[in-house]
Amino acid sequence: MSADAPRKVIAENRRARFDYFLEDYIEAGIQLLGTEIKALRDGRANIAESYAAVEGREIVLINSDIPPYKQANRFNHEPRRHRKLLLHRKQIDKLIGAVQRDGRTIIPVRLYLNEKGKAKLEIALAKGKKLHDKREASAERDWQRDKARLMRDKG
Repeated sequence: MSADAPRKVIAENRRARFDYFLEDYIEAGIQLLGTEIKALRDGRANIAESYAAVEGREIVLINSDIPPYKQANRFNHEPRRHRKLLLHRKQIDKLIGAVQRDGRTIIPVRLYLNEKGKAKLEIALAKGKKLHDKREASAERDWQRDKARLMRDKG
């Protein structure tokens, strides 16, 4: 994806960079219903809690929230339904292989409208980060404080 292409970012998953090492970025289309694209053009969506999974031979976006369009019938689309990602077969095979072979996770990073007004999703293959153990850090901090106190009282 070119950096100078005009696009309107609708939703970003900032927590993904904190929780995962993001490696390969891929631009994917999303299969949307009519009222969903209207809601996206309105700038209303949330992908913070979403993820992509393999279902059969397809990649599906799960748990993304696109609220109903205000001016439409409220029964037009389900806000948290599974949405198929539109990718080339070669890209799908690469993603499926990375998930099954290497244990990678497919993380949605950014949802935006490209210069033609099409909804696109930037996904990344990710490895989980090792979580920081707070108990170990607090024990080390306490020991340093006690050691400084002992050295001060001794001398």
